[in-house]
Amino acid sequence: MTRPRTAIVLFNLGGPDRIEAVRPFLVNLFTDPAILRVPRLIRPLLARRIARARTAPATENYRLLGGRSPLLELTERQARALEAALAEREARCFIAMRYWHPFSLEVARAVVAWDPDEVVLLPLYPQFSTTTTGSSLTEWREAAVTAGLVKKVTTICCYPDAAGFIAATAAIVARHHAAARAALAPGIGLRVLFSAHGLPEIIVRQGDPYQFQVEQTVAAMVRALALPALDHVVCYQSRATPQQWIGPSTDAEIERAARDGVAVLVAPIAFVSEHSETLVELDIEYREMGERLGVPGYFRVPAQNDDPGFIAALAELVRRALTDGPGLCGYGAAGICPAAHPDCPHRRAGAAGERVTARAA
Repeated sequence: MTRPRTAIVLFNLGGPDRIEAVRPFLVNLFTDPAILRVPRLIRPLLARRIARARTAPATENYRLLGGRSPLLELTERQARALEAALAEREARCFIAMRYWHPFSLEVARAVVAWDPDEVVLLPLYPQFSTTTTGSSLTEWREAAVTAGLVKKVTTICCYPDAAGFIAATAAIVARHHAAARAALAPGIGLRVLFSAHGLPEIIVRQGDPYQFQVEQTVAAMVRALALPALDHVVCYQSRATPQQWIGPSTDAEIERAARDGVAVLVAPIAFVSEHSETLVELDIEYREMGERLGVPGYFRVPAQNDDPGFIAALAELVRRALTDGPGLCGYGAAGICPAAHPDCPHRRAGAAGERVTARAA
């Protein structure tokens, strides 16, 4: 019996593959209308101005990482592991990065050349935001039309509290919580900082469901950990503009931990691969801040990368999507976000009369 040929497109942010790519990567990032929400005519000029201002510090960060982002290599490892986990079908993973190579158009052409029976779009962003998954899907749809890709397509919009994702991630957090607790004297408290990339408040006020979904992830994580009286907080990092951003900020929570005399275990909750915001911001900048302020211990949970439990969770998401699809599928957070979040893709698709499937966690 012939196994179905399934193309799985993994979406991620992307990152510069050499120092010379830092500036154009930043220009691509800030030219995205989902990121820089200003009138179209002034966006290119403003994007270049912001990129120019941020090139020097970003370059220094990537020098600390050996001159390039590790994100593509780590995503390739996730792709190969996911193919192996879906051995019951002929699955091939394609990687589409948003702001640096491989871009969606070259990937869509590669999918056409492979000629699958069906396509699954799988963002490596567990929580939906118009600035991440939404932007990637918009770019992909345009690329698919240009490439002439006409296949059955199932889109996984998000999986903020899907059971497998939560169980796999909680297992990683639990191991590192136990190790941190063992490294501390009995009288020192330990606070878990569930840290996610921040967003300007105005984007959330306009209806983006990201903060709601991050909070759903953390609530599910705390239930799965089942640690008595777990001291924890949701916080947000990587503020990039002068606007008011959602909070509390991760650096403010490190300051609070110092005042309270408790150690911190920082758990990235919206990143599933290591990159500059974990390897530099969390591991270097915030660690140095904690040491300077006298935090009695600073520990960090690694991102999932190609952790077997996480890969198994992604494989299950793909299987469920193929059962429920084609169309738009979401898993967790009751499938559809509350009415206060009209940018939820389920709400938009439903209003447009498109087929949507939602499953609770």
